[in-house]
Amino acid sequence: MTVCSNIVEANTAILEYQNIITVEAGKRSGQACIRGMRITVGDILSYLAAGMTIEEILEDFPKLERTDIYASLAYAAAFLK
Repeated sequence: MTVCSNIVEANTAILEYQNIITVEAGKRSGQACIRGMRITVGDILSYLAAGMTIEEILEDFPKLERTDIYASLAYAAAFLK
């Protein structure tokens, strides 16, 4: 994947994170999840903070997409503003 395509994909995720990040009262105690899965934004941030690369996360969780990672970061940034 090229740098330009990564930037385009990241920008798309930032604009559309509301369509990717879901919050359901009965799932993971209402935490922000990725596309209704049981993987939370907090999980993604923890993996990245622990030193995992995006590629490693995607290998460990085949249902995740690169835009899910970028959307998690965008959600966290918006939440902290």
